[in-house]
Amino acid sequence: MVKIAVIGSSSMDLVVTSEKRPGAGETVLGTSFKTVPGGKGANQAVAAARLGADVSMLGCVGSDHYGVAILNNFKENGVDVTNVEPVTDTESGTAHIILAEGDNSIVVVKGANDHVTPEYVGTSLSIIEKADMVLIQQEIPEETVEYVSERCKEYGVPLLLNPAPSRPISEKVIENAAYLTPNEHEAAVLFDGLSITEALKRYPNKIFITEGKQGVRYFDGKKEVLVPSYEVEAVDTTGAGDTFNAALAVALAEGKNITDSLRFANRAASLSVTKFGAQGGMPYRKEVEETL
Repeated sequence: MVKIAVIGSSSMDLVVTSEKRPGAGETVLGTSFKTVPGGKGANQAVAAARLGADVSMLGCVGSDHYGVAILNNFKENGVDVTNVEPVTDTESGTAHIILAEGDNSIVVVKGANDHVTPEYVGTSLSIIEKADMVLIQQEIPEETVEYVSERCKEYGVPLLLNPAPSRPISEKVIENAAYLTPNEHEAAVLFDGLSITEALKRYPNKIFITEGKQGVRYFDGKKEVLVPSYEVEAVDTTGAGDTFNAALAVALAEGKNITDSLRFANRAASLSVTKFGAQGGMPYRKEVEETL
């Protein structure tokens, strides 16, 4: 089993399903409401564990009932939470999700995730040093992402940075990371003024731009390659990107080549959208391998 260290956010997702998305000042009737564990870091940790990795989570939760539920969910999915820190002066993170018209809209309240600081991560550097891959996202403070990128570079541990939600990233962080996985919108923020083709050529075999149903695009050093996605009937797209990133991290850590890793990640992501909830549809290793 490869060792994956996930550094990122944990939250409770408050999910409303509606036939119509409300506009500004508009009230609509929903059809259902559920609370399910989420957060980009937590989602990726659970997905990686289901895909067969030995996963350690580094993050923070509040000392509230949501925090207890988040920790229990990690344990049920085989994620090591030894180094997850409960904080007492703020609530657990929450994500408020509207599922309507075949897609999702999300408002994130970071809460305890703002406590995932360089100082906190600095108490668990042995987890990073022993990892085969570190997986990080941007629902935690910017300085923490920079700090982790420096430690990964120092230890020679590959870092997969999922630059979501989108914000500018320093050239130093981009150079320190082994892999970046922006979607088209995030790529436009990261590489302002560059076309997708220009950005990919600047970072061969490093930048993987996800294009939803189309697949994933990268530059292999000679040509631009599109690894197509898999066609499925989508029930809930929440968490598809997190499943993709976790699966890609696992496959690359296991030594698969880039194309095979992207196919594995695309297959896992496509399976994840066929069930409800960010984590509810995340597949297990056997499901992915049987359908590749």
